[in-house]
Amino acid sequence: MTESLLPDANLPLPRHIAVIMDGNGRWARRRSLPRLMGHREGVKSVRETVTACAEMHIDALTLYAFSTENWGRPSREVTGLMRLLRNYLVREVEEMIENDIRLVAMGRLEQLPGTVRKALDRAMAMTAHCRGMVLNLALSYSGRTELVDAVQRLAAGVARGEIAPENIDEAAIGSFLYHSELPEPDLVIRTSGEQRISNFMIWQIAYAELFFADVPWPDFRQPHLYAAIREFQRRDRRFGLVPGAISEKAG
Repeated sequence: MTESLLPDANLPLPRHIAVIMDGNGRWARRRSLPRLMGHREGVKSVRETVTACAEMHIDALTLYAFSTENWGRPSREVTGLMRLLRNYLVREVEEMIENDIRLVAMGRLEQLPGTVRKALDRAMAMTAHCRGMVLNLALSYSGRTELVDAVQRLAAGVARGEIAPENIDEAAIGSFLYHSELPEPDLVIRTSGEQRISNFMIWQIAYAELFFADVPWPDFRQPHLYAAIREFQRRDRRFGLVPGAISEKAG
């Protein structure tokens, strides 16, 4: 790959990239294949994206793998997706350890099938010592349910007398979100040309840069990732501030 296609080494990289992996079903339909074949091909894009981000020393990569709404899909497709997820967790954990990647997950994980939850818990435990990139899988997740869960935990703290209502501010709410220790995403990538956020990290991406890739997720490869990062590097991130105050906010 030519140097001109790589992200600019002299400009900052995003600390946290979040990806809405869209288009698996349409990719399969255009080829007259079962939808599950699109999901299987999408696993290849997951591997390549994870590897590329780890090599660039991105702090965190969040993949929107399965939404709460996805439970409403045909049972055969859901079963196939859960099988793919379990197989990925079992097969990739050694690669994660080798690349110093720590796996975490967010969402209503208790809704996952027992075999998937067992594989997920095992992979997270096996990579807990890793200190490189954090790979965060959004599973049985939606932005609104995350806020509901956060507010419930916050309300419980108020009821116990641990939190004074007058002390509730943005930071307090943010601290109750899933994996609030991670930096907020500064680049969100959505594939397949759709231009919406689909109930994804709606609190955390308030100031994120959005990049919409025209290719479906199974066709997403390193050059597409690099193009998104180069576009991120070209943008003037203001965070709603005047230029003189931007550097302090970004830092």
